Amino acid sequence: MARRGKRYLEASKPVGRGRKYGLDEAIQVLKNVKKAKFDETVEVSCHLGVDPKQADQMVRGVVTLPHGTGKKVRVIVFAQGEKASEAKEAGAEVVGGEELVSKVSGGWMDFEAVVATPDMMKVVSKLGRILGPRGLMPNPKAGTVTFELARVIKEIKAGRVEFRVDRGASLHLSVGKASFTDSQLSDNVAACFSAILRAKPAACKGQYLKSVTVSTCMGPGIKLDVQQLTVKVQN
Repeated sequence: MARRGKRYLEASKPVGRGRKYGLDEAIQVLKNVKKAKFDETVEVSCHLGVDPKQADQMVRGVVTLPHGTGKKVRVIVFAQGEKASEAKEAGAEVVGGEELVSKVSGGWMDFEAVVATPDMMKVVSKLGRILGPRGLMPNPKAGTVTFELARVIKEIKAGRVEFRVDRGASLHLSVGKASFTDSQLSDNVAACFSAILRAKPAACKGQYLKSVTVSTCMGPGIKLDVQQLTVKVQN
């Protein structure tokens, strides 16, 4: 069992062991246990009742956070001709084709999001082994393979977040910064939770959401009352 540091244990004291919180109260507790000297990222983790090994139980989707992530997102785009110009005008940091593939293949990874036009996917597919494990490979289901470059780039920079269940049937999303107001964090968490509920696969039987936890990147997890959270986002 991993040993916890003194700072973590001290921060954990206000969090009731085994207790489940309503969203608003959980965010207040999160703010109180924050100890790091920098502006920590706030994260939501969900454990789902699905089997990721089954194709019909894969959970993935996108959500645009009402108040953004608090991070500057650098976007690169694989496009050519007029679409390359459109991507540059929309704010993409780097736009290119084969030369950009070579740059990424050579180890350059100074970006957080990748978008491509459908006609460029044959070129981008060469980067599957590099971008895939990092969750950066453009995908039509995630809306990052598209000719609507301006819209998607602006959404990503405004706080568009992708999520995908991992092998352990869990999801992890960044939902803002500890410096956000309580209402901003509450809105962002609710938006994520609503998107995850909508992404429930039809093949999933039994309990879909087994647990939901909110935390800062350096702090203890605060368990949310899933039933209360469901009612909150559906009303």
